[in-house]
Amino acid sequence: MSAAAISVTGRHELRLRVLRRFLRHRLAVASAVILAVLILASVFAPAVERLLGADIRDVDLSAILQGPSPAHPLGTDELGRDLLVRLLYGGRISLLVGLVAAVFSAIIGAAIGIVAGYFGGRLDDLLMRFTDGVIALPILPLLIVLAAVDLTKLGLPASVANSSDISLYRIIVITALFGWTGVARLVRGATLSLKEREFVRAAIAMGASPWRVMRIHILPNAISPIVVATTLSVGGIILFESVLSFLGLGIQPPIPSWGNMLTGAQEQLSSAPQLMIWPGLMIFVTVIAFNFLGDGLQDALDPRALSD
Repeated sequence: MSAAAISVTGRHELRLRVLRRFLRHRLAVASAVILAVLILASVFAPAVERLLGADIRDVDLSAILQGPSPAHPLGTDELGRDLLVRLLYGGRISLLVGLVAAVFSAIIGAAIGIVAGYFGGRLDDLLMRFTDGVIALPILPLLIVLAAVDLTKLGLPASVANSSDISLYRIIVITALFGWTGVARLVRGATLSLKEREFVRAAIAMGASPWRVMRIHILPNAISPIVVATTLSVGGIILFESVLSFLGLGIQPPIPSWGNMLTGAQEQLSSAPQLMIWPGLMIFVTVIAFNFLGDGLQDALDPRALSD
């Protein structure tokens, strides 16, 4: 058997071993199924909207705070809008913010971690002290302050600063800028270990540039901690977005998110508690599911277990 065939067979066996270890983690598997259902339901929100004949933008004052019915499976909100459709569209926004911000955080953290770990010395000290400084910041108060900044004072045109979409982009940017520290520390640790391995030393001896070594030889082998840290961070980002939106500093109406749905429901808590129960339940289930999924991936991708 050729060396290439042996390598392919080894990778296939490794994937099967990872899959088997993940499937043994029942909470992680259940979480993956729940998240898949939530994502698919959010993706097909327009189809559900057409099926129910309910436009998310239409206000129907004659149907305020109605209970569940065939036309409105979860009832209506304080403006007569279908609650199920708003939940699905809110899921689109909350999940989008969590996933996109987590990916950008992972990119920033991986870049800082791999550079710090590979070059070491003063650059490593500088980058890690900067990382420690970001970790030491009180993140939630800082996010609240940044979310409240008037963008026109930063030089953005008023038409852009006051648009309905700018709140979505702002939440993604500010959460990504302060959510990369965990990935950076994990990738630095993996890089410190990998750069001493024989295949990395061989690449350096053959004249490969540092950027090629980091991109081709180190980064692919450090992907496991990046995936785990990114998965675990999604839930926290969704929670931050929900808190900011609940405070009126996050996603702004008419764009729905689970957080700003809670804001509209707080005045109806005694008369229509379902307006707060449903978005609160979606946030709770999603955050817990991402955490369990991250735990399952961490166990499945643990190199010590895979080497047994």
